[in-house]
Amino acid sequence: MSVNVAHLTSLFENATEGIILTNGQGNIVMVNPAAERIFNYGAAELTGKAIEILLPEKARPQHHQMREQFYKTPSNRQMGHGRDLYGKRKDGSQIPVEVSLSFYKKDDELFVIAFIVDITQRKKHEQDILQQQRELESMTHNMQKLNTQLEAKVEERTLILKEALKKLEESQKDLSEALDKEKQLNEIKSRFVSMASHEFRTPLSTVLSSAALIAKYKQTDEQPQRERHVEKIRNSVKHLNELLEDFLSLGKLDEGKVEAHPVSFELGEFIADLVDEMKGLLKQGQQFSVQHEGSYACFSDKKMLKNIIVNLLGNAIKFSGEGDPIYLHSRTTEKGLHIMVRDKGIGIPEDEHEHLFNSFYRAKNAVNIQGTGLGLHIIKRYLDILNGEIKLKSQLNEGTQFDLFIPNYQ
Repeated sequence: MSVNVAHLTSLFENATEGIILTNGQGNIVMVNPAAERIFNYGAAELTGKAIEILLPEKARPQHHQMREQFYKTPSNRQMGHGRDLYGKRKDGSQIPVEVSLSFYKKDDELFVIAFIVDITQRKKHEQDILQQQRELESMTHNMQKLNTQLEAKVEERTLILKEALKKLEESQKDLSEALDKEKQLNEIKSRFVSMASHEFRTPLSTVLSSAALIAKYKQTDEQPQRERHVEKIRNSVKHLNELLEDFLSLGKLDEGKVEAHPVSFELGEFIADLVDEMKGLLKQGQQFSVQHEGSYACFSDKKMLKNIIVNLLGNAIKFSGEGDPIYLHSRTTEKGLHIMVRDKGIGIPEDEHEHLFNSFYRAKNAVNIQGTGLGLHIIKRYLDILNGEIKLKSQLNEGTQFDLFIPNYQ
């Protein structure tokens, strides 16, 4: 018997839940250490006091009635089902609690055991979840607003591009090489319209569907699903921005608004930063192989050079398989800067090499891969401004190599 008493005493003293024992008059008989910590009272301060000392003032009258009713029909149950319960500490502050009741009789006297849990942290977490939900709802609203704006921009750009195509067709009628060049133009137009329709519709559809699904995940344990759809929205918007940037860059080039602004910079740091930015786009198993020869001092248009290399590396990643290396070699000489970008991807059919730098042109084996057909055209235009040149080597299913030369800026 003494062993059992020792066990029970240990359980009472070391329980993580607060335990308060009251008698048939509602007076506190025993308090365990956990309850002392919860309410900041010592056991001696509570013993003999009415249990209502641990309740907020406004809850005491109603609790007294409920206590009397419980004594008439006692049962093991949880208090405050569907309601928030609060306890009152010694300093008068209130804390949210969960209370479960049990009872027993001894010598015909009823004793009630209250098991008390301080749920302050849980309530705080619930408030954080509600705040996140409100933020997600706000984000959904903002994404819907952004989607409307993007649709308007897409429609505006589409009208501009259709007008540009219309002018091209009108000009084509005045050319002497009618049949052959008209056929090429129509093929370009067909590819572009198909590309624009697909490239804009796909991310917009993703934004709409993910925004709609976010609103359906309201439970706390559904946070990973919400985060996954938010990430899809971010990626889709990023892709749309990249498409718009291509169109805007082409527009500025066509209007003659792009000029070179050379500056001195350290090539090694420049390439290291650029490669670090691009690592996030690598497919599983892909790696960059970077080499440099010569001086690291460079004097050129830093922004144009970055756009050129980023575009070439992006293509190498996109058209290569998982595990394939991507090569970036640079070399400086007295005459200028040499850049080589090589991959082991799908390659380019030989009969399409001559068309590859035309605007909106995409090789037949790349039509199912995301892209606008503007990247290489913009690269060629930038190199023309820098008095540079680009050469292509590629074999189907073997890979592609681009060799660039940019002379020292005069």
